[in-house]
Amino acid sequence: MKVKDIMTTNVQCANQSATLEEVSNQMKSLNVGSIPICDSGNRLLGIVTDRDIVVRGLSQGLQSQAMAKDVMTVSPVTVSPDTDVTEATRLMSEHQIRRIPVVENGILVGIVAIGDVAVRDRLTDEAGNALSSISEPSRPNM
Repeated sequence: MKVKDIMTTNVQCANQSATLEEVSNQMKSLNVGSIPICDSGNRLLGIVTDRDIVVRGLSQGLQSQAMAKDVMTVSPVTVSPDTDVTEATRLMSEHQIRRIPVVENGILVGIVAIGDVAVRDRLTDEAGNALSSISEPSRPNM
């Protein structure tokens, strides 16, 4: 099975100059944990997760009017629509990420979340294995 068979295609992006408040509100209204950051041509520039807002933003003293570009992950791990789902879950596991943008010729065309994999009967084991690795606690910085 290919990523294009399970990906969400109507992904909404934010501009890199969007405020953290705007990005947070967009996440809330869409009920998602990340927002891709794109230019006006839908070229993927980065991604902001709810964790980025907390760890790279609020905990560093940034306010809600700081911009997405201040906390976004630049050059996130991506896959193409023709990537095998097994490879996508391997990448999620390896990089401890729960969602992966789908890019074709630099343009965002979709996103795959671990939940997209988990709801497919024949992929349940792969999703479980990936989630197990994603959820492994990393060592706290002391």
